[in-house]
Amino acid sequence: MSYIPRLKEKYKNDILPALVKQFEYTSPMQAPKLKKISINQGLGDAIADKKLIDFGINEMTAIAGQKAVSTKSKKDISNFKLRKGMPIGVRVTLRGVQMYEFLDRLISVAIPRVRDFRGVNDKGFDGRGNYTLGVTEQIIFPEIHIDKVNKINGLDITFVTSANTDREAYALLKEFGIPFKNRNTQ
Repeated sequence: MSYIPRLKEKYKNDILPALVKQFEYTSPMQAPKLKKISINQGLGDAIADKKLIDFGINEMTAIAGQKAVSTKSKKDISNFKLRKGMPIGVRVTLRGVQMYEFLDRLISVAIPRVRDFRGVNDKGFDGRGNYTLGVTEQIIFPEIHIDKVNKINGLDITFVTSANTDREAYALLKEFGIPFKNRNTQ
């Protein structure tokens, strides 16, 4: 028997029936599901210090559990001393087992470690059922050793869902356990 992540099982047994009931779908296939999680970290200071990209790749790989890649600039911007093709960030896209494992670690370990936490802002929806969460410090993840961090950077975590509306995506992510601030559903 192969390993099934805890949240994948929770989706199948608890979340899916709850969404079908809440939105009165005729088929469980209509219910939204989590497609992928994209994690992105912009490292603008890497223009001056090339080693920051390597540090960023190592940290992001540790956080995600999957090899991260650097992102390159698309055009020249002389005011920022930026040339086309220079590495300026790090990103990783998680699907399947890694996606559920990362989501589990994010909800149960990383988010509770945020100082003065009062809930996740619910204004990060894009209108098409995707949600982006900004994290100000990468040190909330237990995989990062604070002694080895040379610079505290933030990162963006985007949850891509198959939901058609923000309301459906909100309900899906709320069922997974993302602690949103109190909100009145539309």
